[in-house]
Amino acid sequence: MSELEVGKGTGIVLHFSLKLEDGSVVDSTFEGDAAAFEFGDGNLPEGFESLLVGMKAGDKGEWDVPPEKSFGMPNPNNQQTIARSQFADDIELAEGLVISFADANKSELPGVVKSFTDDEVVIDFNHPLAGETLKFEVQVLSVTALGEEK
Repeated sequence: MSELEVGKGTGIVLHFSLKLEDGSVVDSTFEGDAAAFEFGDGNLPEGFESLLVGMKAGDKGEWDVPPEKSFGMPNPNNQQTIARSQFADDIELAEGLVISFADANKSELPGVVKSFTDDEVVIDFNHPLAGETLKFEVQVLSVTALGEEK
């Protein structure tokens, strides 16, 4: 096994799971294919990534990650009230329904229906895990050096 440690300039292959405080699994790779990413590429929030620094192939870890280090706290400004007339007539609104919107850059932005009436729809654009303390479990399978061979 390589003694290379997770950090800048490394590629990591690992299994991970994210659980809510009540133990419900949000996401996990332990039963399927491992996740592979480059350290610092934005695939993991910085608060999760920082926990991996210094780990080596074969290492395991488990942490409780507060909202401030994961997906942040819900921001009331991220809830928008939109006229019902802006939605297609055939859309069947329901609380919890995720709808895709285009932001100013034409990128996809998911929003969750919080409430609705015949006239208005309240959409929450906060990350669905905002405000949650998450249990983050990892098993590092491999760590490889990327690019700069000198």
